[in-house]
Amino acid sequence: MKVVSGKYFCKILESKGWTLARTTGSHHIYVKAGSVIRLTVPVHGNRDLKRGLQCSLMKTAGISDNEL
Repeated sequence: MKVVSGKYFCKILESKGWTLARTTGSHHIYVKAGSVIRLTVPVHGNRDLKRGLQCSLMKTAGISDNEL
């Protein structure tokens, strides 16, 4: 799995139909219409997401490895 930054992951989420609901500090909270799921993505400059967090976010959002 390719590890990506929080900024890049947010762009992928937005291309998949997720919308930015609000920003609390450096954490961006995304929602999707018709779903009760919220995704919180930490955006700390261009630092990469931790592998476990990225894997969990990808599973919840329905993003596969080849979409990165």
